[in-house]
Amino acid sequence: MSEKIKNTTCFIRSRLNILPRRYFTDSSEGTAENGGRPAPEVGIVLGSGLGALAEMIDVISTLDYSEIPDFPTSTVAGHRGRFIYGRLGGKYVIAMEGRVHYYEGYPIDEVVLPVRAMCCLGIDTLIVSNAAGGLCPLFEAGDVMVIRDHINLIPNPLVGPNPEELGVRFPDMGEAYDRKLITLAHEVARAQGIVLREGVYVGSSGPSFETPAEVRYFRRIGGDAIGMSTTPEVIVARHQRVRVLGFSLITNVLSGVPARLCGGAELTHEEVIEAGKRAMPGLCALVREIITRL
Repeated sequence: MSEKIKNTTCFIRSRLNILPRRYFTDSSEGTAENGGRPAPEVGIVLGSGLGALAEMIDVISTLDYSEIPDFPTSTVAGHRGRFIYGRLGGKYVIAMEGRVHYYEGYPIDEVVLPVRAMCCLGIDTLIVSNAAGGLCPLFEAGDVMVIRDHINLIPNPLVGPNPEELGVRFPDMGEAYDRKLITLAHEVARAQGIVLREGVYVGSSGPSFETPAEVRYFRRIGGDAIGMSTTPEVIVARHQRVRVLGFSLITNVLSGVPARLCGGAELTHEEVIEAGKRAMPGLCALVREIITRL
């Protein structure tokens, strides 16, 4: 693997005192004989839809992105920027409290570096979340959509030399989002009385919001929701053979008509954050129970 991925993983492992999974016969054990901690089983990207999940984690240790040498840090409001290692739903988890985006100016290989490191730490499941604009006219602001598939319009993070120890040169993306996990998500949602939508997520570079013509185009090519993250993270996770479950929190529904022509106001980032906060508790409860049942 690249020196940067290796060095970053080693630094995080050292600071969080995480040992490779082979040191543990039972993931419920608290420490190994030398005091090390179990490798995380689940990685979580706490995007705009899952920020409050951090408060549900039984935190063992944290690490600010700013403490990691040559590590990207988010410049976006609402993205704190740290790793959280702890227990959730009876599992050891590592969570990214805030992510970096391609539109912030980072090269795509740095955007996915945090997920690359979590995969190298030993996770076998990655749960990703985002705030997204609804393209499906049946959606409403506040809906939660489990991602069935995606359309990636952000530069592919696998372009360039391929580290064979991480994955094959041409990974199969026929099941980017694990079908069994999607089924589990629907089962949990029904048990909790949550209406769970399902659809295709479009990953766009941003940072400008979509024009009416782009909204109509994204609908026609099969998109149900659109955002500015997630797809590159999913690609590298699948490259490293980690299964993925993804959620979009629908913060607004895009009509494909200029706002001024239908009596609406301009969309702002602050409105997206506020809409996300209102729907976040239900999504967090859903994810916690899914982790419990893994």
